[in-house]
Amino acid sequence: MSAPAVRRRLLTDHAARYDAVAQTSAAVVIAGYSTSFGWATRLLAEPVRTHVRNVYALVRVADEIVDEPGEWPADQRAHLLTVLEEETYQALRTGHSANLVVHAFALTARRCGIGRDLVEPFFGSMRADLSVTAHDAGSFAEYVHGSAEVVGLMCLRVFLAGDERAYAELADGAARLGAAFQKINFLRDLAEDHDLRGRSYFPGVDVGRLDDACRDALLDDVAADLAAARAAIPHLPASSRRAVRAAHDLFAELARRLRATPAATLTRTRVRVPGLVKARILARAVLEGRR
Repeated sequence: MSAPAVRRRLLTDHAARYDAVAQTSAAVVIAGYSTSFGWATRLLAEPVRTHVRNVYALVRVADEIVDEPGEWPADQRAHLLTVLEEETYQALRTGHSANLVVHAFALTARRCGIGRDLVEPFFGSMRADLSVTAHDAGSFAEYVHGSAEVVGLMCLRVFLAGDERAYAELADGAARLGAAFQKINFLRDLAEDHDLRGRSYFPGVDVGRLDDACRDALLDDVAADLAAARAAIPHLPASSRRAVRAAHDLFAELARRLRATPAATLTRTRVRVPGLVKARILARAVLEGRR
């Protein structure tokens, strides 16, 4: 083998090793922050599983910057978020980053067609969390789009591997599944968001006066999103169908438990799905995926 060929081989091996380490780092982030999501991703076939973890790792890091900064003031958090955003755009252009999570995301984005049209709204919503404490209908829709719908669309890009026709047909279902997840989390985290972070996401909802009728109206909206998403799931590739069904059903179960919980309790307690119930839902998704 010639010297130039040896050099190319070494450079390729080095790049592959760096890519692998970056993607392992993304998987560690996911495992450390989300049990339910970690369970669901195990139902994804490779390489879809790795790509989805790469997407969610970046999402998780950005979310942590704005949500869990300890005593850091807003301007420091804003700076960190700006740095992360700029690193992400540079990696989208070049394919490389010294930030392992950003590098992993860029690998997936460049291979699966995730562009700035999805990335920019995401960072816009993350930035809103640093200054916006209450939303009207317009800002709420914009926030949900950037924080959740575009994440669903990023995952759809991964699932479909460049099939633009299928993407156009399934985009609404993917976006609405992301929106449903976000709205359920808002309702589940009412107390934490209001008391610890000073935020109120639902327009016109007074957390201190939340009643059962208001809770049900919010969950009716979620149910419509989940129904639209459910209709799209059978049309997904086999490599992702079971995992998406499992995630959908986990959140549908959480929505059911939220509806069964008195509104006054929701403002004090975080509702969860027990581990055994999660396992049963995942098992059902596996069995249904084999039919």
